[in-house]
Amino acid sequence: MKAKAKSKKKGTFKLSYILEFILYAVLYTGVLLLVDKMFGSFKINGQPKILYALLAVVIIDILNKSVKPLLVTFFTPITGLTFGLFYFVIQSFILWLTDLIMFDLLNFTNIWLLFPISIVLIILNFIVRKLIIEPIVKKAS
Repeated sequence: MKAKAKSKKKGTFKLSYILEFILYAVLYTGVLLLVDKMFGSFKINGQPKILYALLAVVIIDILNKSVKPLLVTFFTPITGLTFGLFYFVIQSFILWLTDLIMFDLLNFTNIWLLFPISIVLIILNFIVRKLIIEPIVKKAS
């Protein structure tokens, strides 16, 4: 009986992880489209914009799970010396890598505006995650 309970919890974890990824992808796509409207130097090209924003979200998520932990670990001393402000530079680098991967589908016309764009994205992502995604995933589990 205990084995069944463990496998049930394991399946629930997978379901909540899938639900969290779907919610994250949909809502972060909306955040990217909002930032596209807010900043003139950040453009999602191509039609439909939603499809390319979703592609950008998938690429950003892959980079956040693979490259970003290495950068955060490597630059921990600098991040500590700048009281965490270097974290925004790391996020700006992730956005720049996404721009390189997507070629002309995602454009930053002003490289210096990557920093404020990354700050806005981090704040909006935090709000979406804490107010929408985590409560829904918590209810589903």
